[in-house]
Amino acid sequence: MESSAQVTVPWRVPLLLLAFGSLFAGVAAGLARLGWAFPPPAADLAMLHGPLMACGFFGTVIGLERAVALSRRWGYLAPLLTGLGAAAGIFGAPFAVAPLLIALGSAVMAAVSVVFYRRQRELFTLTLALGALCWLLGNVLWLAGRPIHAAVPFWIGFLVLTIAGERLELSRVLPPSDGARRVFAAAIVILLTALVLSAFLWTAGTLLLGAGLLLLALWLMRQDVARRTVKGRGLPRFIAVCLLTGYVWLALSGIVMLGNGGLGYGGPAYDAALHAVLLGFVFSMVFGHAPIILPAVLRVAVPYQPYFYLPLALLHLSLLLRLGGDWTLSAPWRAWGGALNGVALLVFVLGTVAAVLRGAARAAV
Repeated sequence: MESSAQVTVPWRVPLLLLAFGSLFAGVAAGLARLGWAFPPPAADLAMLHGPLMACGFFGTVIGLERAVALSRRWGYLAPLLTGLGAAAGIFGAPFAVAPLLIALGSAVMAAVSVVFYRRQRELFTLTLALGALCWLLGNVLWLAGRPIHAAVPFWIGFLVLTIAGERLELSRVLPPSDGARRVFAAAIVILLTALVLSAFLWTAGTLLLGAGLLLLALWLMRQDVARRTVKGRGLPRFIAVCLLTGYVWLALSGIVMLGNGGLGYGGPAYDAALHAVLLGFVFSMVFGHAPIILPAVLRVAVPYQPYFYLPLALLHLSLLLRLGGDWTLSAPWRAWGGALNGVALLVFVLGTVAAVLRGAARAAV
């Protein structure tokens, strides 16, 4: 059988570049939605902000990470297809091309996740597989011509379940009790029920989604090993800070959905709930795990630097400003919060690249 050893590290770099191309295009599209003036093609991508971020960036990165772990060449079809799908959207391919390629890529990743579950039948591998299936279902809805917002709960489910499954796997260092595992399983069932319901009854589905997100956030705050590692130093402490602050944003997203009796499409509550989970929670996880994921994917060192706290703090402060704009109906606050969100991501990328170069220089000495 073909091994991923045949897929050398340099061949993984273009896939990662496709992902980061989606990230920057998605950020520009999001800023265009907030009223910032951008020339074409960024201004024309405003409606693709969600797909570029959730599928083009997160989906491609997670697919690449999963392909590396699978150690089979066919697994790389997932990030390749989703990356090309995002590129098709950026460069104005016919409408159906982007969702078709992304749906095909998510189908491959769902197959990869099922392989992992068959290898190791545990609750965390089941959670990861369910997350991948949620992503596939959301992409199928998009491909079928449903409005993008109909796919958004499924994309949230994909990212939240992927992160929760990975944290559950790491909790084996301090295994949760049987009761805690049942609570985790209950939260997953609530989330999955909410996603299905949202496809038919949007408001009721997003109301139940809020309950599932809040329950899962409380579980992670209580059970995650980060509660102990935050007392350490260096990289372990930084990762723990990222995780714990991310869980606060996850809980806040659930509270917003519950407090509004579910979500209408568009409007301040919609913006606040979605960006609390997809920006505050998910990107906190990205910031914390980048020093671990990049060495595994690209075989490069990412030495810890106290500088890592700067983009994390900027992310949280800018998101507070943005959500403050949502709550006060202040368009300027929302716009400036969104702009600073983009700056936080840029500072994170530049800081990570600088850390990689610093690590390479040390290795060469």
